[in-house]
Amino acid sequence: MAHRVATIGKDLKEENLNIIRIFGLFILLLAANLTLAQQTKEQRYTSIPASADGIGKRYMDREISGVMGWQGAAWLERDEREREERTDLLLEALALKPGMVIADIGAGTGYLSRRMAPLVIPGGKIIALDLQPEMVNYLQAGIKRLGLSQIEVKLGMVDDTKLMQSSIDMAIMVDVYHELSYPYEVMRSIMSALKPGGRIVFVEYKAEDTSVPIKHLHKMSEVQIKREAGVFTLEWERTVNTLPWQHVVIFRKRN
Repeated sequence: MAHRVATIGKDLKEENLNIIRIFGLFILLLAANLTLAQQTKEQRYTSIPASADGIGKRYMDREISGVMGWQGAAWLERDEREREERTDLLLEALALKPGMVIADIGAGTGYLSRRMAPLVIPGGKIIALDLQPEMVNYLQAGIKRLGLSQIEVKLGMVDDTKLMQSSIDMAIMVDVYHELSYPYEVMRSIMSALKPGGRIVFVEYKAEDTSVPIKHLHKMSEVQIKREAGVFTLEWERTVNTLPWQHVVIFRKRN
């Protein structure tokens, strides 16, 4: 009997040691993966001397521009915006339908979110997402005042939208993508959130048109947009050039 108890005790001790070894190996592998992920992120971007409007960081041969802060909210809501940018033509190009879930990435004051909201009801919603807490507060106050219950406001992160997997039909970024500090990581999170066949829409000031009165780093060419979107499992669907200052470049997620 004593021999049997001793044998059981020895087996339990060996089992506990094996569990500790496996756990230790798991921790080492996790640490190695985190280190590799960090190294990959650092290699994806290049540090350069910052230009007047940039952040000193290059991605796919372009310098990332600085962010227009919440202090520029009045410019987003300027009376001339509809005439200068023809948001009505943008909405027409998006072809929104009732029941769709749309993520407005970098929604700012909610200028576009408010105009998209009536087009997705009944059954749909707009997720107005921004990285700046001040903008999020502005958004929430405006939506509450107008009673637009179909708009959900979210605070994202510089490298993650925090959107649920396979939860959206479309993501749209209006004059936002060129300002993303971590464009690859944000796009990866959007791709995860898109349903199969969902769309990503880039609305950017035309770098090809020197008459557009916007600073160089705050513009993007269609070629550059396609190049950066091409890193992901996206198919170019169409480019809309009917807006005066911006092009609308639309991609579909491959099933």
